[in-house]
Amino acid sequence: MEIVSDSRLLLAILAPLLGAGLVMLTGRRPNLREGCSLAAAGVLFATVASLVPEIRAGRQLEFVLAELLPGLRIALRADAMSMIFAVSASFLWMVTVFYSAGYMRGLEEHAQTRFNACFALALFGAMGCAFADNLFTLYLFYEIVSICTYPLVAHHQDAEGYEGGKKYLIYLTATAKGLVLPAMILIYVLTGTLDFADNIRSGILPPDAPRGVVIALYACCILGFAKNGIMPFHHWLPGAMVAPTPVSALLHAVAVVKVGVFATTRVMLYVFGVDTMDALNLGLPTAYFVSFTILAASVVALTKDNLKARLAYSTVSQLSYIVLGVALLKPAAIAGGLVHIANHAFAKITLFFCAGAIYVVTHKKDISEMDGLGRVMPFTFGAFALASLSMIGAPPVGGFVSKWYLLLGAMDAGSLGILLVLVASTLLNAAYFVPVVYRAFFAKAPGAGLAPGIREAHPAMVIPLSVTALISVGIGIYPDFFMRFAQSLLP
Repeated sequence: MEIVSDSRLLLAILAPLLGAGLVMLTGRRPNLREGCSLAAAGVLFATVASLVPEIRAGRQLEFVLAELLPGLRIALRADAMSMIFAVSASFLWMVTVFYSAGYMRGLEEHAQTRFNACFALALFGAMGCAFADNLFTLYLFYEIVSICTYPLVAHHQDAEGYEGGKKYLIYLTATAKGLVLPAMILIYVLTGTLDFADNIRSGILPPDAPRGVVIALYACCILGFAKNGIMPFHHWLPGAMVAPTPVSALLHAVAVVKVGVFATTRVMLYVFGVDTMDALNLGLPTAYFVSFTILAASVVALTKDNLKARLAYSTVSQLSYIVLGVALLKPAAIAGGLVHIANHAFAKITLFFCAGAIYVVTHKKDISEMDGLGRVMPFTFGAFALASLSMIGAPPVGGFVSKWYLLLGAMDAGSLGILLVLVASTLLNAAYFVPVVYRAFFAKAPGAGLAPGIREAHPAMVIPLSVTALISVGIGIYPDFFMRFAQSLLP
């Protein structure tokens, strides 16, 4: 593989950082402030998109920011895996800027300048994670994401907001510092480097490393990146739903949870490697471990009447598909898991955009109050229906591609148990999404009917949710764009 130094990687992380500065400077002029956010998002996406041909050609791009010790540096790297995350997050930031303007102004939210600045800073951290060349750089930017998103979770500055923000910060920083940081130090002691391996087979740990130590390090990394939502370190995620809906979309689709699963799978593949995981029999036990999260979170989602709470537990469940796919250690499953990073992102942001549009127009949060709304908000609930199909794993939407490859991988691994988990989770997904769509389009509105004047939300909200829903369909019908990145990593 040809390795090339490329300063565009530096621009990719500086664009959102500079955008945050411009937002702060133009805060008193809302149109200019949001124009700066959009410009930064546009520069970021254009920069990331310009890297695609290079990666498709088989090159790996690098840029070293600083070397602290031998084998310990702050450095950036673009490869096929990083592009799955970076392309999705950078594009969805642009869409979210449009949506946020309609949402925040529609509800006349306070502190919109701080909101937009922290949003940009969160993308700065997310891009740093996407392009991290080593475990140290990944950890550094992972912590930046945690710190910069705290003000977003606590945005409303009330008791509920502060409680959600406190839980968010404690869970994520305590697990990272208590589990990942010690593991990272020991890995450096064992190997003399924290640089990721060049391929997913070898990893960086020496073959003679004590078996028990390697297993302990692996467990620390799986549980320490708690943004991945794996139970029992998932409680921060439903608690963070007190934040405004664009923040929920950021948490669940664009940055935070994707940083968690990206960091987890990056370490699984490029620190431990497929061969080490297979030799130590870490694959299937990990798959069964996260299967509990897939099923348990789906069961909890069934009990939630609040729409955002149901979506939150859906996220907890869906994230573990990504880890499960990689843990199966089979090419089809790894590809399906990694592609689900993008497929889940586009579908889940659509669902949260729809929840926000419903709230802005009707101030309704509970599913039991949404009877008949689909007939007066057809674009919103039509988009919700398409995104729900993706979460269920039904064709022709992107989630079907992910689940199909996961099923193939489970069969390749000869694991009937994982096959049953995937089938059961699909039925549970349908059980908690289909009733929402049915109520909206087919149930009769209670009493005298819907209040007069209820209609679609502002176009600044409806257009983004329609775009992301259509892209979910597009990547289901034409999955090659992201799938080619995933398959190029396979041995």
